[in-house]
Amino acid sequence: MIKITIRSGGLVVLLCLFGDYVLGGSHQSVQTETYKRYYSSREDADNQDHSCFCHLTGVLDDCFCDIESIDVFNNFKIYPRILKLTDRDYFRYYRVNLNRPCPFWPDDGHCSIKDCQVESCPESKIPVGIKSGNYNRYSQVSNDITDIDCEQAQDLGAINSTLSNYTKEAFEDWARHDDAQDHFCELDDETSPDANYVDLLLNPERYTGYKGPSAWRVWNSIYEENCFKPRSVYRPLNPMMPPRGGDDDGEGFYNWLEGLCLEKRVFYRLISGLHSSINIHLCAEYLLDEGWGQSLWGPNVHEFRQRFDPAETKSEGTRRLKNLYFLYLIELRALSKVAPYFERAFVNLYTGDLQEDRTTKELLLQFFNDTKAFPMHFDEKSMFAGQKIEAKTLKEEFRLHFKNISRIMDCVGCSKCRLWGKLQTQGLGTALKILFSEKEIKSLPEHSPSKGFQLTRQEIVALINGFGRLSTSIHQLHNFRALLKEKR
Repeated sequence: MIKITIRSGGLVVLLCLFGDYVLGGSHQSVQTETYKRYYSSREDADNQDHSCFCHLTGVLDDCFCDIESIDVFNNFKIYPRILKLTDRDYFRYYRVNLNRPCPFWPDDGHCSIKDCQVESCPESKIPVGIKSGNYNRYSQVSNDITDIDCEQAQDLGAINSTLSNYTKEAFEDWARHDDAQDHFCELDDETSPDANYVDLLLNPERYTGYKGPSAWRVWNSIYEENCFKPRSVYRPLNPMMPPRGGDDDGEGFYNWLEGLCLEKRVFYRLISGLHSSINIHLCAEYLLDEGWGQSLWGPNVHEFRQRFDPAETKSEGTRRLKNLYFLYLIELRALSKVAPYFERAFVNLYTGDLQEDRTTKELLLQFFNDTKAFPMHFDEKSMFAGQKIEAKTLKEEFRLHFKNISRIMDCVGCSKCRLWGKLQTQGLGTALKILFSEKEIKSLPEHSPSKGFQLTRQEIVALINGFGRLSTSIHQLHNFRALLKEKR
């Protein structure tokens, strides 16, 4: 009864907030019917499918928010917005070094499967404002440059941008501060000759065939060495360890996990949620047929059930999916908090095309308004709230563990998997940086860069695209519900 009350209350609040998305405006009846069909199909699927989704409901642990409210909020409001954003020039080009050696074990070499390869975008085909560096990041100067992609790029002329001495000094101060700032991720050196621009739209995240011991070792290192877990505690379904009979049900592991402090539980659930999200992408974009002409990609229900069906995963699947929703809430909260950084008039998402930049910023601010309207945000103030010295020590330990995970991404053997692993890890690291920089964000100067809090373009692109991946994962869950219902 309590869960039903919370669920209904959350949905009512969301319906009131959605306006034209669900109830308001001239589309009221159409949107209401859309909403009814959505939840009618959900309930029908739940009645028939007692495997992957029957327990994926109700309030999440460690926060006061229910899964049903997140589904409606994401699928009707956030998902359409984030798709438009990630299509914009500013967010589609990501500069990354995919040639950094693995710092923890001998490199296995790069995957030779063709679908593992990443198609780099030559700098000559990148919008001039993006490749011009930090000094043009806030520039109002623009040329009449049309939209550009890697397939239909034209030669770009140089841009003449002038900065006052005061502004140059501000940027130099910012650069010195940023070099010393406590990051949650190991950032790539964008000036390195090994760093290349990648068009994310031409290199979508999908199943590449990369699997087995090389992939297992990456995730095993993340879970076993960086999630505050002693080796004596057995992680269920660990492919690098032999089965342990009755101990394989995970009870010992989850009893241990529940005994941890909130911060360490959160850490594990973030990593598990990220892992789940990546697995959903691979199941949703699976190589179904490799013909002579063009490969066919699409959802693989069998693969999805292997990874998330409680019967196939000894009840792990539901926990994994709930951790995805928890991660979504964490990043959603960070996005709502960082809005003031971008709302300042002088901050432009600069590509060199004036109209493109204006449209992109308008879309981004609308998106931030949506994130701020969500009524059941995670309360990050509950974390690191103990005695100052202990809280500071724990926060630093939390940061260093996550930073180590970002370094492990350089050990992924598949280039495309490494690309998206690095981007999504950096996106989460940027979200954590935002969550724990509340004072610095509140004291941002209105008309000049801040020494206390800054985001690089690489961080901004990773933050938006990383959250876009989470939003897509939750949207794909609805698609898998329909497919499972159809199969039954």
